[in-house]
Amino acid sequence: MSQHDKQSLQVGVIGLGAMGMGTATNLLQQGLNVTGCDISAAAREAFVAAGGQSVATPAELAHCHIVLVVVVNGGQVEQVLFGEQGVVSHLAQGSLIVQCATVAPSQAKQFGERVAAEGVMFLDAPISGGAAKAKSGELSVMASGAEEAFTYAEVVLDTMAAKVYRLGDTPGVGSSMKLVNQLLAGVHIATAAEAMALGIRMGLDPEVIYEVITHSAGNSWMFENRVPHILSGDYTPLSAVDIFVKDLNIVHQTGRELALATPVASSALQQFTAASGAGFGREDDSAVIKVYQRLSGITLPEAANDAEEV
Repeated sequence: MSQHDKQSLQVGVIGLGAMGMGTATNLLQQGLNVTGCDISAAAREAFVAAGGQSVATPAELAHCHIVLVVVVNGGQVEQVLFGEQGVVSHLAQGSLIVQCATVAPSQAKQFGERVAAEGVMFLDAPISGGAAKAKSGELSVMASGAEEAFTYAEVVLDTMAAKVYRLGDTPGVGSSMKLVNQLLAGVHIATAAEAMALGIRMGLDPEVIYEVITHSAGNSWMFENRVPHILSGDYTPLSAVDIFVKDLNIVHQTGRELALATPVASSALQQFTAASGAGFGREDDSAVIKVYQRLSGITLPEAANDAEEV
């Protein structure tokens, strides 16, 4: 798909959550024709208010040349692609599915084979970078698939991402790389929470901990990005605890398939599972620190509005 075709290119985005909405809005602002699809009427209305078009079911994206799938898990991917109102059987031959959700590599491979059997191209293309980078078109895309699929998707990929990594010519490779990223991301968030809990338990000022560590060798991107949520007491979900329950479970299951132990990731998985079990599953993933609050009675910073109400 050449730049000349940009005005006529029809793009669908299934899943208007934080990442999907940011991506869809960015594509729209960059001059593409975008139709959003989500089961939430509020999400569809928000996208229409931003200037896009919306539909309630994936099947209604039959007019699209390229469909991005930005849903939560493999079960949802299965449903939106092949379910009763799934999109794949309605697309024209030679259309393209760009699958962006985090799923098991073995599942990504299966999706690719089933889509190809319908005469539709497929890119296994998980994304990373968070809602802010989705909105600014600066995501990292870890993709694998046929050369012609990359060529067809070029204008869309270049618009949504700062980096597009072409990792192989078959589905599954992109999802394998995303799994490495999610192992590190989940472990780093859980470790950041544990480090903050230790510091607070020792009587250190949380703000000072953040200042010192972000200028020291112990810093990580996740520490720097997530600890401010803890400092402000704001656990509005940008990425939820339950996302890492899911993703670290995929790491664990894939490790079992490969007979590869993942003890550090498994420890982080237990912390996120504990947070979810305690009722924090839909809160921001930084809420994993509340497990330590429950166990040791540490006092966490409160949200400013909570403090005012007291």
